[in-house]
Amino acid sequence: MEVSIGIILILCIYTVVGVLDQISIQIGPYTPLFAATFTGLVFGDIQTGLMIGATLQLMTLGVATYGGATVPDFLSGAIMGTAYAIISGQGAEYGIGIAVPIGLLLTQLDILGRMTNTFFQHKADQYAEDGNYRGVERCNVFGIIPWSVSRVLPVFIGLFFGEHVVKVINEWIPLWVMNGLKAAGAILPAMGIAILMRYLPIKKFWPYFIIGFVLLAYGAEFFSVLGVALIGLALAAIYVMNQNNKSAVSTTGTIVYEEDEEVEIDD
Repeated sequence: MEVSIGIILILCIYTVVGVLDQISIQIGPYTPLFAATFTGLVFGDIQTGLMIGATLQLMTLGVATYGGATVPDFLSGAIMGTAYAIISGQGAEYGIGIAVPIGLLLTQLDILGRMTNTFFQHKADQYAEDGNYRGVERCNVFGIIPWSVSRVLPVFIGLFFGEHVVKVINEWIPLWVMNGLKAAGAILPAMGIAILMRYLPIKKFWPYFIIGFVLLAYGAEFFSVLGVALIGLALAAIYVMNQNNKSAVSTTGTIVYEEDEEVEIDD
């Protein structure tokens, strides 16, 4: 399967949009879930994109560039991993196994992009000292360029030589390595769920966790993930309503007590 220049340009434009979203309002396009799903949509295999994106999304929970720290570039990794999985026909596990090392390797380009960005920031400092606010604005806009190039360049090169890259990977990498990548891709969802569980109050709400596990483990023929999610939503709504009712009863009881106390004083 050969990647057309049109698809490459569309995914490069999406990468720029993802970068802008990542350094600004963060509404979602920069996340691997959106990136992989969009890539799958462009290639005509949205199911593979969803599987790869959802797995990578679990791995990025709680990961952020705190203090300017560099994190794996799963935006580019999700795009190229999904593209390679669809091009090669090896499946989602293969794409996940490829996306993770790509994201880790591209941290070096992220560092280079940040270093280049300091040039514009120092220029902005000079403009600020001179009182040139328009110069500061221009530097902030130009600062987008290093960020975008650090993501777009590997995506463009990886997709432009995509078919050849996949052939080289399939021909030159030993079979045991390929099987290892697929095995890692199959294990990563479990690790992602484990990471997610560390952020959730499982100890407090363990009965709900058991209900969801039983429904999927023993009733998979009757319940889908969406069905279990809807049941979880209903249980959460019941819990919230019960808590609100308890608060209302507690508040009412306090008022009655105060009224009784006032009556005793009058006597």
